[in-house]
Amino acid sequence: MYVERASRLPGAVVWSRALSGPATAAGPVLPDGCMDLLWTEGRLLVAGPDTRAYVPDGVPGGWAGVRFFPGTAPTFLGVPADELRDMRVDLAELWLPSEVRRLTARVDAATDPVAALEEVALDRAADASPPDPLLREIVTALDAGHSIAATADHLDLSARQLHRRSLAAFGYGPKTLARVLRLQRALALARTGVRFADTAARSGFADQAHLARDVRELAGMPLGELLARSSWLCMALPASGKLPRRI
Repeated sequence: MYVERASRLPGAVVWSRALSGPATAAGPVLPDGCMDLLWTEGRLLVAGPDTRAYVPDGVPGGWAGVRFFPGTAPTFLGVPADELRDMRVDLAELWLPSEVRRLTARVDAATDPVAALEEVALDRAADASPPDPLLREIVTALDAGHSIAATADHLDLSARQLHRRSLAAFGYGPKTLARVLRLQRALALARTGVRFADTAARSGFADQAHLARDVRELAGMPLGELLARSSWLCMALPASGKLPRRI
């Protein structure tokens, strides 16, 4: 079972899956612009920003994670997001291995691994610089459906500056980020029963065929099949900063 809650770390949520009770197979993870700090017994990992659906490998088991609002994880990790695009890597590849071993043992030994992982994130964030507030404005503008040119103009950036900042913060350029956020808006509407044609129009797609193509390319299956899979429960990312759920 998947459970999530707001984190004490601003701009993040904490989640867990099958930490107790019978383990269940994990469903694919949809692109959402986020990055995660992950724990499973004996390992700490990082999930980079996805540009396509990610299907977890290996035997199902207990997992915990801290999911960061788009653009905030690179400051925490000390690594540009584009270096981790479409990747899952051991944290020891990014931080001192001796420190990662100590942190892994700390979470492994905790009565509540989820809370222990959150403490790791809080401790690290206390020593890191805060994320550039401009990044949240980029997400807000693109998620509202503004064009890349309008977003750059509003933020007093050139198109090249916007692209460079987006690569380092989100893992891909503003065009891909806007596409990912548009998909999440569409899924949020479609899951409430909005007709696909209306979903396409309200989400910013040219038409229903455009929506269908994007869903197939980003999610790996038709929209109808995607909605039928309850494990693919992704929520839109509104300007309030609420994070999407992904399993």
